[in-house]
This record gives sequence, structure tokens and C-alpha cells, in this order.
Amino acid sequence: MLHEPATPAGKDPASPYKTRLGIWMFVFYSLFYASFVAINLLSPLSMATIVFAGLNLATVYGFALIIVALIEALIYDGMCRKKEAEFAKAEKSKGGKTRSKKGKA
Repeated sequence: MLHEPATPAGKDPASPYKTRLGIWMFVFYSLFYASFVAINLLSPLSMATIVFAGLNLATVYGFALIIVALIEALIYDGMCRKKEAEFAKAEKSKGGKTRSKKGKA
């Protein structure tokens, strides 16, 4: 059996954009997580404070970390899809102009 990718892999023109976006989102999330760790390190008793619906800060912050990660993933996916669509549209219009010139010659 021949095992090949389902779609051909080529150069991704949106790769630099995706990399920059991923790095910025990673930095944001790292700072958010680092603040969670800092609170636990510097003031562990404050994590027992009730902040929302009878839940303590540790629980709320933990769920917030999970929810923020999921939201970031959705934002990243949406922004990358939009950028890929822009490149595909530009490539299609560039390719269409090239074909029309060949057809006229």
C-alpha cells in the first residue's frame, strides 16, 4: 500500500503570517499563565478567595485558562483561514491574468 498525503503539500505563502500570529498568541497566553503561577507563588491563600458563584479564584482562573486557550485556537484558525483565502484569491487572479495573455497570443 502506498501511503501519501491526501493533498499535495507545497510552499505555504501564509507561513510567515501564521508564525508571527502564533508567536504573539503564545506570548499572550504565557503571560496569562505566568500570572496564575505568580499568584500561586506569591499569595497562595488568595487562591481560596470566593470570586464567582461560590467558586474560588483557583477554580475560576483554571477554567479561564482553558477557555482562553480554546478561544485563541478559534481566533488563530479564523485569522489563518482568512489570510490563506487572500493568498489564494491573489494567486487565482494572478494565474487568470497569465492564462488570458497566453490565450490571446
